[in-house]
Amino acid sequence: MNIFVTSIDTDSGKTLVSAILCEAMRADYWKPVQAGFPRDAVTVRQLVTNTDTTIHRETFLLNTAASPHAAAKIDGVDMRLSDFKLPPTDRDLIIEGAGGCLVPLNDSEFVIDLAAHLGATVILVADLYLGSINHTLLTAEALHRRGITPVGLIFNGDPNPESERIICHHTGFEVLLHIRREGAINPEIVKQYAELFNRKRNE
Repeated sequence: MNIFVTSIDTDSGKTLVSAILCEAMRADYWKPVQAGFPRDAVTVRQLVTNTDTTIHRETFLLNTAASPHAAAKIDGVDMRLSDFKLPPTDRDLIIEGAGGCLVPLNDSEFVIDLAAHLGATVILVADLYLGSINHTLLTAEALHRRGITPVGLIFNGDPNPESERIICHHTGFEVLLHIRREGAINPEIVKQYAELFNRKRNE
């Protein structure tokens, strides 16, 4: 299974979620576009403790921490969906998007278009903050217009029961996991959430 991790905004927790999924599923990891440093692939490698996960190299490693289309322009790179090919693996693959789902790759293609191009199912990460209801529902509409129904939603941040309820009410998305605000993110925390994800998956 290829799972594309996308989000409602840039700092939603996609990298943490990707590490948790890799640990839970003993899956490989791939970030097709990295704009700026440090590399998210390095972070995932540091957080995952199982010996099965392979970290695949980025298709585009851009120097500037900016929208991929802008970072590519600075580097003199022409980036198109057709440039992206799945890395060879016999394992499940966690694919981490860049920024929110409607971050542009170029003038006509968006990060979320990679999911369909790569034949991947989608998990949506929604961090909880003032305004996240609006951003999550707008993201759900954008996905719906593209014929994409995420297999589930992962909340990230301090619990907000009413925000979570109304988001689920309007989207119908299944909640796969809720990551609380942690004082430190380390392999032990990732392992704990991986075990929780697997328990919920097997219920």
